[in-house]
Amino acid sequence: GLHYMCTRPQSRLRRLLWILAFLASAGLLATGASDRLHHLLSCPVHSRARLAWAPQIRFPAVTLCNPNRARFLHLTRPDLYSVGQWLGLAQENHSLVPEMLAVLGEDRRAWLMRLANYSRFLPPRRSECTMQSFFHRLGHQIEDMLVECRFQGERCGPQHFSPVYTRYGKCYTFNGDRRNPRVTRQGGMGNGLEIMLDIQQEEYLPIWRETNETSFEAGIRVQIHSQDEPPYIHQLGFGVSPGFQTFVSCQEQRLTYLPQPWGNCRASVEGEQMLPGYDTYSIAACRLQCEKEAVVRSCHCRMVHMPGNESICSPNVYIECADHTLDAVVEDSQERCSCPTPCNLTRYGKEISMVRIPNKGSARYLARKYNKNETYIRENFLVLDIFFEALNYEAIEQKKAYDLAGLLGDIGGQMGLFIGASILTILEILDYVYEVIRDRVSRVLRRSKPPLKKPSGSIATLGLEELKDQSPCETLGRHVEGAYNTGILPNHRHHYPHQGVFEDFAC
Repeated sequence: GLHYMCTRPQSRLRRLLWILAFLASAGLLATGASDRLHHLLSCPVHSRARLAWAPQIRFPAVTLCNPNRARFLHLTRPDLYSVGQWLGLAQENHSLVPEMLAVLGEDRRAWLMRLANYSRFLPPRRSECTMQSFFHRLGHQIEDMLVECRFQGERCGPQHFSPVYTRYGKCYTFNGDRRNPRVTRQGGMGNGLEIMLDIQQEEYLPIWRETNETSFEAGIRVQIHSQDEPPYIHQLGFGVSPGFQTFVSCQEQRLTYLPQPWGNCRASVEGEQMLPGYDTYSIAACRLQCEKEAVVRSCHCRMVHMPGNESICSPNVYIECADHTLDAVVEDSQERCSCPTPCNLTRYGKEISMVRIPNKGSARYLARKYNKNETYIRENFLVLDIFFEALNYEAIEQKKAYDLAGLLGDIGGQMGLFIGASILTILEILDYVYEVIRDRVSRVLRRSKPPLKKPSGSIATLGLEELKDQSPCETLGRHVEGAYNTGILPNHRHHYPHQGVFEDFAC
């Protein structure tokens, strides 16, 4: 198109039409290129899901919590004196709450009143270990709750459960060692974790009022999570009821997100520890750290389930400051705690089903086997069966929907469509522009030099630059055909006049 626009022999109308066609094509090219550039700068993404098979899969960590934070019948007089008010059993002056006594039976009421007799009692000295010792001693013990345990058909026991503290108090995690996790090589029931638990409802604290910490449920809370993140069971756990066998079919999901500017995920920094013992970043670790910082900032101590080296709050500080601060942080977690999604996340999809146990035929057998009555079996025993549905996992990856290679390909296609150009064409135009500019600059520099003085002799001398400026055709064209100026070449004569001059051959 440039040839038809710039060549003078073309008619003006034809040149005008070519100019309009070129400008329209260039405008369309610029519009399309800018649209593709804006699309690239918007950082679009798309998600790709695929199902992959594996010969073995790492079994997840399973955290169990009894919602009852303290065993009522294991309270001692120092415990009642120190944490009775926090448990809702005593008033500020350490006297028992009348409304609480009204809901107790005769035997328990008499036992608790004897426990609250401080006439010859020396109050214990307050220590930062009071709450930690309280949860450790009075929390439900796995040795008492665990009735049966099997993993992939092999027996397991309390030694395979490690204690961990949460907002429910003392909890237990199975397969929590991330350095040596258990694996499963077959899917289906019987190839995972199967446990029978006794929730010990007779040890539950009496409820006579509603507070933020009041729990009306009976059973256990369960969270299935990765070994790389701490349990956050009070928000992410699910409940398992006594009198039922609960089947949990799991599928591992591996999620990969893109960092900024394509997404808003946070990558784990090597050497960074959000929580002691956890080398990778997770939302649960971030929330626990944020909650701890808020409590330490307001109360100058931390709660038992919070990580760190700060001193542990006393029972009075729990009542007056820590519980209220923690509730406020949880309610405004989106404003106070900014915890982006990790770039690499492992979670477990669950399908839950249940059947009632025991049936009429097995109730008497279980009561005789565990030395309990049938009513106790129905109200306190539960079975939990966690397994993989199949040896596969779902990989969900966030990918860049548009990149620089796509931009160049789109612009190249539009260039070929609208102006018939390519990268080589652009390079040729740039090279032509460079040659034109260099030629113009060299001419200007030569004109600025002073002219050379001609010698006075009869022989004319031509400078090298003058010979370069004059083409052979122009130089030869000044002479008469068949002869040269004798003043220039006095000693040369033409021996072949009949053959013509050299310009007929060269030009």
